[in-house]
Amino acid sequence: MSFKTLAAIAALSCAVALPASAGQTFDAVKAKGFVQCAVNTGLAGFSFSDSQGKWTGLDVDLCKAIAVAMFGDAEKVKFTPTTAQQRFVALQSGEVDVITRNATQTLLRDTSLGFNIAGVNFYDGQGFIVPAKSNLKSAKELSGATICVQPGTTTELNLADYFRKNKMTFKPVLIEKLDELLQAYASGRCDSYTTDASGLAAVRAGQLAGKGEHTILPERISKEPLGPIVRHGDDQWLDLVKWTLMGMIEAEEMGISQANVDEMAKSDDPAIKRFLGITPGYGKAVGVDEKWMYNIVKQIGNYGDSFERNVGTKTPLKLERGQNALWTNGGLMYAIPFR
Repeated sequence: MSFKTLAAIAALSCAVALPASAGQTFDAVKAKGFVQCAVNTGLAGFSFSDSQGKWTGLDVDLCKAIAVAMFGDAEKVKFTPTTAQQRFVALQSGEVDVITRNATQTLLRDTSLGFNIAGVNFYDGQGFIVPAKSNLKSAKELSGATICVQPGTTTELNLADYFRKNKMTFKPVLIEKLDELLQAYASGRCDSYTTDASGLAAVRAGQLAGKGEHTILPERISKEPLGPIVRHGDDQWLDLVKWTLMGMIEAEEMGISQANVDEMAKSDDPAIKRFLGITPGYGKAVGVDEKWMYNIVKQIGNYGDSFERNVGTKTPLKLERGQNALWTNGGLMYAIPFR
């Protein structure tokens, strides 16, 4: 290897000190002063609006964290409620800057739809919910059933694949709007409703509360890695969204939480000092303030803070961390190194 080649590699390794190049979405968001996020029309624990119009949830927290990274202020956000069919059109058209909605990452969405996947903020799998009075114990007992499902989703495709693979029949009832779909299910028009298991837990605790007892069957018939999605063609905006999510996971790995971030900022640990912006470099690399990760943890919390607050065991959803635990605790959450 020549000296020139070694010098080029050395220069490349120092690229963290260089500012990210300007990008169309990044600049547009900065100019208008807020982040526009596509969220679910209403899914408890993930993106849900109360009677005062206040949005909360795991996906809402991610949108707010992006705003903190860009502006230092979690309130510099606007939310666009979208159905499964509307979400991708809203992103393609520029109506929204990013999807922070329960959207499954897939090959075709990443390529032919012209999107970039910016990480996974919730690992899930598709399941089925049935009225408890049906006494069904397994999805294998659903042959011949009428099943409610939202159109334009991987859920619809997985449903057909599962029944075909297991040589079973079913009748789909396709309804785009979630509230109307759940009304159809609760009224007995459908024998079962299928979506991601987290969504089943959310509607059981939310829209289906007081409408009888419901059982989530044990089978998971797919992989559903959910997370933020942006348009192709703007690497700087992709970098910001991706590393905001990675930073929330990294903060939990490092033991930096909303409760102790000020104390941790006094640490002599060089990795913590770099992460929280005491030692500069990371902020400049993504084109924002050096204290961006400090601000995110201070205002929103780390990934675990957000999970427990919105969907954890002390919430109505009562979800265990499971696959969404850190890799050090047997889960799949693993932050790309901050170096």
